[in-house]
Amino acid sequence: MYIQGGIIIMNTINLRINDEDNKLVRDYAKANNMTISDLVRNSVLEKIEEEIDLKLYNQAMKEHKENPQDISFDEMMIDLGFNG
Repeated sequence: MYIQGGIIIMNTINLRINDEDNKLVRDYAKANNMTISDLVRNSVLEKIEEEIDLKLYNQAMKEHKENPQDISFDEMMIDLGFNG
């Protein structure tokens, strides 16, 4: 996206799919009252977010295995400032 002469210009991505997939995508978008652009954009961004979340989870688990530090629920609440 960029601005040209005060107008926001959106980028375009072309997607090549077979007729069967095309029908499935169009029918799904229509059934969910959304544009194909919204469906594809939301799906791609959700996939990226899930992958980032998985990488963060795997990194956190690796760090925990290397240096396990467990705290009680009460300790966690105090650390978060909920000590009543």
